[in-house]
Amino acid sequence: MTETTSARIAADLRSRIAAGEFAPGDRVPSTRELTRRWGVAMATATRALSLLQDEGVLRSVRGVGTVVAVRPSSARPARRRGAGPSPARDDIVRAAITIADAEGPATLSMRRIAADLGIPTMTLYQHVASKDELVTLMIDRAFGEEPLPAQASPHWREALEIAARLEWAVFRRHPWLAPAMSLTRPQLVPSALRYTEWVLAALDGLGLDPDRAFNIHIMVFSYVRGMAVNLESEAQAEAESGLTADEWMDAHAGTLTSLAAGGDFPHVRRISVLDFDLDLDALFELGLRCLLDGLRGVLP
Repeated sequence: MTETTSARIAADLRSRIAAGEFAPGDRVPSTRELTRRWGVAMATATRALSLLQDEGVLRSVRGVGTVVAVRPSSARPARRRGAGPSPARDDIVRAAITIADAEGPATLSMRRIAADLGIPTMTLYQHVASKDELVTLMIDRAFGEEPLPAQASPHWREALEIAARLEWAVFRRHPWLAPAMSLTRPQLVPSALRYTEWVLAALDGLGLDPDRAFNIHIMVFSYVRGMAVNLESEAQAEAESGLTADEWMDAHAGTLTSLAAGGDFPHVRRISVLDFDLDLDALFELGLRCLLDGLRGVLP
């Protein structure tokens, strides 16, 4: 039944798009709107939009929602093979970051970047050997956007706060970045290593052996990155569902209320009554303060 209804909703949207009701780039009804109009569950409306995304009719745009994909006839015409100058590597990296920032990492491909630059896909490989190398270059450029101060901080805590907040700012600007990075197999890029050097310099002279100092650096970085992973997953969920985090919570408020009403979760019930508002920036600051307070036990 759900599959049939999803297909009907998808067919209706498809015909409205074909009739010109929605132009390329226009936002289509969100899952919440579809739920109200068709009287279906959220999962059914989400499935309908997913069907059209799979067909290439729709695409998700970060901060906007689900929009009509650009038709081939309205896309920027590609250059003929051999025509025009080849792009520099920096142009390719900037184009890749623009796509990942706007639409998320799932849409990032060598073919998509080439299309945006108006060049044949194979031209990219003259400058970037693989997508993995491209992602590494993107990481290097992203961290390079937030240079550390020229003057080092005299106290370890202040130095670690500076590094953590600048890293958070980078992750905030580029939600794809945290999931793209690896802790166990880190991408070794100069701009990120400057952060490592900054933290190790701040911990130098405190009587720590090099391994302990490096573990502290990894611990702080892991905290920042771990918080930042939520940015990309939330951006993707919002683009796919058409609901902000607050709207999603409102839609599920009845479930939470009913679970808490039985008396088994009195403290959870108090939170729901207070209408808790999750603020990732405030949560980041609280966690950073607790983490650095804890380090006082091992650092002077």
